[in-house]
Amino acid sequence: MPSKIIPVVMCTGHGAALWPAARDTMPKQFIPLFGRDSTFQRTLRLLSDTDVFEAPIVVVSAEHRFTVADQLQAIDLRAEIVPEPAGHGAHSAAAIAAELGLARSAAALVGIFPADHVVQDGRLFVETCARAAAVAAQGRIVAIGIPPCHPATAYGYIRPGVEIGEGVREVEEVAARPDAALAARYLADGYLWNSGNVVFDAATMQARLRAAAMGAIGNAATMMAHLGIRMLEADGLAGLPALAVEPPPPKHAETAAVIAGHFGWSDVSDWSAVWQLSEKGADGNVVQGRGYVLDGANNLVRSEGAVVAVVGLDDVAVIATRDAILVTPKAKADKVKDVVAVIAANHEPEAASHCEIHRPWGKYLSVDLDDRHQVKRITVKPNGVLSLQKHHHRAEHWVVVRGTAQVTRDDETILVHENEAIYLPIGCVHRMANPGKIPLEIIEVQVGSYLGEDDIIRIEDIYQRC
Repeated sequence: MPSKIIPVVMCTGHGAALWPAARDTMPKQFIPLFGRDSTFQRTLRLLSDTDVFEAPIVVVSAEHRFTVADQLQAIDLRAEIVPEPAGHGAHSAAAIAAELGLARSAAALVGIFPADHVVQDGRLFVETCARAAAVAAQGRIVAIGIPPCHPATAYGYIRPGVEIGEGVREVEEVAARPDAALAARYLADGYLWNSGNVVFDAATMQARLRAAAMGAIGNAATMMAHLGIRMLEADGLAGLPALAVEPPPPKHAETAAVIAGHFGWSDVSDWSAVWQLSEKGADGNVVQGRGYVLDGANNLVRSEGAVVAVVGLDDVAVIATRDAILVTPKAKADKVKDVVAVIAANHEPEAASHCEIHRPWGKYLSVDLDDRHQVKRITVKPNGVLSLQKHHHRAEHWVVVRGTAQVTRDDETILVHENEAIYLPIGCVHRMANPGKIPLEIIEVQVGSYLGEDDIIRIEDIYQRC
């Protein structure tokens, strides 16, 4: 029986095609698109079968490592979290995954699994991974390909070659994303979609990379301990190659193999895909949140707060968040990335940032903003501690509406209870903590000549953000 798979979950994308719900501040994989769980949480549940998988490793941008920890805690699962400096992402996936696997065992079998995909038949997915592990244990790199149901231009393709086992074939060709005509030809010729799910023998992968003169891979093993989390150092990643998550090209056919996955797969590429994967209501409409459809069919309506009404329209997606609204025909949903680029080019902060921002200690929601004032609703987790900081351009008023705040103000330490307030003048050194057992909620009113987040001068921070 082959070794269990060490699943390495790549959690570093942003998913601009699902704007405005997904943005840089809360990427696609952390958004609950179908029910309560995010796609990241759904993926971790799939990989929790201890008969097939070892404890997972999650590779995530340093900015979102605490979001991963929170979402794991919410579903009562554990994983090793490896924060990665910005700018590497899935391009270094195979190199990082091989090193992380070999750090556990010289005979490690490793699987790379994207965090933002959806699988419909979890049992069959796990069985397919187990079959891939049996092949990978023979020293092969095994891609899981998806039999295509239409000539998609958004995916790479794999051409299966000679059969080397039951349901297992060599890789004859790995093709980049095609145009429509070429995609139709691939469909007719029996190509598979490249799902990005790959299982391999870690030593084989490392040998392949080194043979390709990628000797810098060894630097990826450089780690630092911080809060019980391993961190890939930026210097250690500097020499890693830009290596896509896909099986090797034909010249490596002696080590490459592909297995077809019939478990129902989607990379949830846009809002049309969300509609396709969602449970339909009357007339094929999907309504998430406070939405209503009259005289319309096959629509997706999603609202995070405001009432959204759609009248007399078919086949549209209407996505409303607290600070942005998207309206598009589902057939044009693949253009959302383009409009986000236009919004960003006009320096609109909503292109990348939500008005609710998550932090290691909790979150804050910007309620009102003008030239000289801002109002925030701040929530601090039990035992959460904000950084010791000061501001050069603004004063702050804090009003506690729930819980108790322990406030440091220069040389003072003050307990501020519900329905009490405290004033923090410009330049004072201050900090807030929640010593209680329930979330602390406060209303913060900022007043000053400049209210940007870069006027936070951190002096000390338990989350090492200084």
